Amino acid sequence: MKDLTCDFSDAGLQIPWYLVQLRPNGLGIALRNLARQGFDLFCPMHPSMTKRRGQFHKSWRPLFPGYLFVGFDQARAPWRAINSTYGVSRLVNFGTEAPRPVPEGLITGLRMRCDADGRLLPPETLEKGDSVRILSGPFAEFVTTVERVTPDQRIWVLLDLLGRPTRVMLARDVVQKV
Repeated sequence: MKDLTCDFSDAGLQIPWYLVQLRPNGLGIALRNLARQGFDLFCPMHPSMTKRRGQFHKSWRPLFPGYLFVGFDQARAPWRAINSTYGVSRLVNFGTEAPRPVPEGLITGLRMRCDADGRLLPPETLEKGDSVRILSGPFAEFVTTVERVTPDQRIWVLLDLLGRPTRVMLARDVVQKV
């Protein structure tokens, strides 16, 4: 698979993003043709190991196979042209005539986890003694220190509750390194 990149211009952060369903094996064709039409594109990629001729090779695959994010202003862009673009099956519209944008937080969160080429970065590693902020749950916004990290990526922290240190286990996705 070719190296697929996406546009990370500052203007791309201000526009709404829409979901496009692709035809089978149409990612490369759709990327090329939509880029020619001037649309901002985002296709997050993740690493995948494949075995060819007895050797393992690392390749990059779409995080959402069969789909692509397209950014445009619905009032100014000729968005109906997307449905007739080679490689595109349809612009996902969620039951309405006009397409609806995907939640802004989804695209922002994905872009923060990707590098400039749209490749998903590995999550930051946590070690004993690191300071972390709890992002959600009953202890949201608490800042504490990691006591232990288990092999299955569970994080054990010590919280000061009611004047006593209390050991609490958290999932990796609810803490952020400070």
